[in-house]
Amino acid sequence: MELFKNLTVLSLEQATVAPYLTYRLAQDGMNVVRLEHPKYGDPNRFIGENVLDEKKMNSYFLCINSGKKALSLNMADPKGQEIFKQLIRKLEVDIFVTNQLPKNYEKLGIAYELMKEVKPDIIWLGLTGFGPDSNEGAYDPILQARSGLMELTGEANGDPQVLGIPLPDMGTSEHGYGLLMKALFKRAMTGKGTRIDLSMFESTVSWLTVPIALSKSFGANISRRGNTHEFFSPVSVYKTSNGFVYLAVGNDRQWEAMVSQDMFKSLARDEYKKNQGRIADVKNLNAAINAITKEHTSEELIEMFNAITVPISKIKNVNEVVEDPLVARRILTSTDPKTGTKVTLAPPPNMTPFLEETDRKLSFPPRFGEQNGQIYGDILGYDKDDLAEFKEKGII
Repeated sequence: MELFKNLTVLSLEQATVAPYLTYRLAQDGMNVVRLEHPKYGDPNRFIGENVLDEKKMNSYFLCINSGKKALSLNMADPKGQEIFKQLIRKLEVDIFVTNQLPKNYEKLGIAYELMKEVKPDIIWLGLTGFGPDSNEGAYDPILQARSGLMELTGEANGDPQVLGIPLPDMGTSEHGYGLLMKALFKRAMTGKGTRIDLSMFESTVSWLTVPIALSKSFGANISRRGNTHEFFSPVSVYKTSNGFVYLAVGNDRQWEAMVSQDMFKSLARDEYKKNQGRIADVKNLNAAINAITKEHTSEELIEMFNAITVPISKIKNVNEVVEDPLVARRILTSTDPKTGTKVTLAPPPNMTPFLEETDRKLSFPPRFGEQNGQIYGDILGYDKDDLAEFKEKGII
């Protein structure tokens, strides 16, 4: 949509939660400018393999920073704060995002009240671990542990496990995305800006819909259960002769269709006709199903269950997922104009008009301070001598 192309996002960001959020905004076509400390930069620049054979552009950084511009700026320096205010005015910043600790807001000149004086209708989003009154550090696995996610993940008799993706980070980013859209709507209707404080901990706990409701309301004991489902059976991972499949029987009608097939007729017992009976004997039932499925290929089982409309899937690795026709047509790419390196990126949750216009291509993740000359020089009006002086003094 053209209106998103007219929006500018300035983000004092590092790690994952803020960069993934602004990456989502870049996919809408917004002009996203990320700010980094001129000495330290984003720690994620140093994580992963040095695939480009240059500093501060390691592989981990390349995953969620395409489509952005990058500036270096020392926000603790008085001149840096002066330049920051100029950026707000000259870039006509619509949205400001930060995942700095709240204790740094005043010191860095990024507190909402200070920025509101510069641009009254600015939309300000502070992403914190535990809210604006806490300065406790918050890494994703710590949030998974404290929020109960790890208690719910893993085998029933095994250790708690972290999720395969950083849900506290990326889930908070998605919640932030929705809140920003609400704030943009409010501004469009009233002309007023908004301060948004979003706690990663609160965001993460909000995903515990069923566990909290059932445990606190009805005394249920909700904990990890491996690959099975607490209320439906059979729902689990089953071994095949050439891999694994996940089978999900969601109702008694689907069970009836399953045991009508020759290979599963031995399981057509009266006590299994109702889901309640299958849940009551889930361990033995799963063992019996495994004994059958391991004699057949994944492809054979998938063909059979698809024919009777019972959900099933091969458990795919990441490369197989990318090759799925539904995924392949939405994969994003980013190519480095300097080295020619092409990065394959995950598809967006929903294809945006901007991504369709660009044939699903985003600009390459910006090198450290890559747009310093363009933005500080061409837009803010500083000449080469000024920029050299700023660099020498550690301001940019």
